[in-house]
Amino acid sequence: MNTTIFDSFEKHKLIPVIEIPEVQHAEPLGEALLKGGLPLAEITFRTDCAAQAIKTMGSRFNELIIGAGTVLTIDQVKAAIDAGARFIVSPGIDAKVVEYCMAHYIPITPGAITPSEIQLAIQLGIEIIKFFPAEAAGGLNYLKAISGPFNKIRFIPTGGINQDNITGYLGFNKVLACGGSWIAPKKLISEKRFDEIASLTEKALQQIKESK
Repeated sequence: MNTTIFDSFEKHKLIPVIEIPEVQHAEPLGEALLKGGLPLAEITFRTDCAAQAIKTMGSRFNELIIGAGTVLTIDQVKAAIDAGARFIVSPGIDAKVVEYCMAHYIPITPGAITPSEIQLAIQLGIEIIKFFPAEAAGGLNYLKAISGPFNKIRFIPTGGINQDNITGYLGFNKVLACGGSWIAPKKLISEKRFDEIASLTEKALQQIKESK
């Protein structure tokens, strides 16, 4: 386990899940996140420019810890790492992808939502799991129920997380951090409303701080 990456997750408690429509948005978005006080970014591979956006953002802001999300294949892992991604997030568990990352010391948080999937993740050597889709699956109560037998696993709930429920999730001791898209939604990025993204980021971090 790469403690440096996961320690940063635990410190900041919020990982912004970002879909970048165009490469030109990468630099001002990185600047907005840092202005808001958050040196983390998960750039999803839902757009064709994801790898280039990671490269652009990373080359401009050394202090940003940038990862790749929605990674489904080993080829995407390679493209993300070549672009400068420092961690990988996938929506589910693909044993080949996980094994490749583990063999190359690449931090990965695969998605899991059932006890069987969690057991598979454990067998593959995973200690941090993306609980996805969190709200659609049953939310915090469901997470508390299924996590009981798995004392050594911690979770990053993602999917439906927002300002109204994040502190509830973070109050559960098996939650390392939460992934969320509300602080940097695609609409605000497309409309270049980066000051608003910086403000939403700052407010989210303040809310998390006050809830401790």
